[in-house]
Amino acid sequence: MIDLYTAATPNGHKVSIALEELALPYTLKTLDLSKNEQKTPEFLAINPNGRIPAIVDRSEGDFAVFESGACLIYLAEKTGRLLPTEFKARSRVLQWLMFQMGGVGPMMGQANIFFRYFPEKIQAAIDRYQGESKRLFRVMDTHLAHNEFLADDYSIADIANWAWVRTHKWSGVEIDDLPHLSRWVETIRARPAVQQGLMMPPSVRDLAKGDEAKTKEFVEKARTMVEMGQSNKT
Repeated sequence: MIDLYTAATPNGHKVSIALEELALPYTLKTLDLSKNEQKTPEFLAINPNGRIPAIVDRSEGDFAVFESGACLIYLAEKTGRLLPTEFKARSRVLQWLMFQMGGVGPMMGQANIFFRYFPEKIQAAIDRYQGESKRLFRVMDTHLAHNEFLADDYSIADIANWAWVRTHKWSGVEIDDLPHLSRWVETIRARPAVQQGLMMPPSVRDLAKGDEAKTKEFVEKARTMVEMGQSNKT
């Protein structure tokens, strides 16, 4: 049995989707980020960085894994699925996984902060992070013009990138002009395990679609967390 410590974020949904795809039994332990539950001594003993997601594999002597990419690799290697063993094929998956970890996630995360949450509208920062997100989307679109998935067969690379790319509108970046990326997004969205993983737990942002009051409440909570993060640095 695996304990999944998570919240309804793209990084959190990477791991819940993988667990569903791999049909691994797990216990969902949702942390309230607005209450700083990720900073408690109990959770810091699992992840010293105080971020979600993290897993604890009870079947392996309570072995803890933090960082979403590391969690994906661990689960794939544990089951022998979603990550090839042949070294070139494995490298292709890991290249696209790192593409997300080092590019798509950080750029879209910053776009979210400056476009949605930051109290001041700094247009240069918004343009910078939305522009870089779009550039990365174009890289994926070009690659997907000749490939069904990012690295041969469906893999943890697709899960990691999709969990972020699917939220592109929240970052203020459209993909209507990227047909191959759009096709890939919809193909993965249709997978039953992906749909189930997105409910573990469901995103308030998704549930609030079309409800301006709930959307505003979500933004205010996120803004508070951003401001808390800034104050913790001083």
